[in-house]
Amino acid sequence: MAFKNTRTPWACLAATLWLGCAGTGLYFLWAYDNASGVAARAPQEWPRHTTLVRASDRPTLVLLAHPQCDCTRATLDELAEVLARAPRPPKTYVLFLRPAGFAAGWEQTPLWRTAKSLPDVTVLRDDDGAEARRFGAETSGQTLLYDERGALAFSGGVTGSRGHAGDNAGRASLVALLTRGQADRRDTSVFGCPLFAHRSGS
Repeated sequence: MAFKNTRTPWACLAATLWLGCAGTGLYFLWAYDNASGVAARAPQEWPRHTTLVRASDRPTLVLLAHPQCDCTRATLDELAEVLARAPRPPKTYVLFLRPAGFAAGWEQTPLWRTAKSLPDVTVLRDDDGAEARRFGAETSGQTLLYDERGALAFSGGVTGSRGHAGDNAGRASLVALLTRGQADRRDTSVFGCPLFAHRSGS
């Protein structure tokens, strides 16, 4: 007497459900990685009230960052690549947010130490995001380049997606501007954590 194999339909159903769940998870991961942050409303001219000093003999680059944002590690890797490729590196600032009420040193994470290791880069604490607001930045990794006259030359990110280093439009644009003084694009999407969303304990 032959017996029907009742396990096969259940195995197929389980495999289908597993594949569906895996596919859904991969989709949401892809969507997160490729979801850009809020672009800066950067002033077209160097902000009058900033405490940063702009160079008059070369461009000035400002990168606004959240010290707890893992995505920013790739941004710093790309910044290092930009500076290495520039015939004459711009005057460069990396500003790390420290919200009001947070303990001293909260901003000095491994990201801070990575930025400090970059040659000729000035790393500063941005108390309560005052400078980020002056430059209109909302997202960690926002990069701004102002030319010798103080005019905005570039605003955007230097990664192609969240936390992923590699060739991308932002890096290519900055290298072109610093090498040839012109680029096909002067703004790109910025991928990173919101600068002003962190409200957990200090």
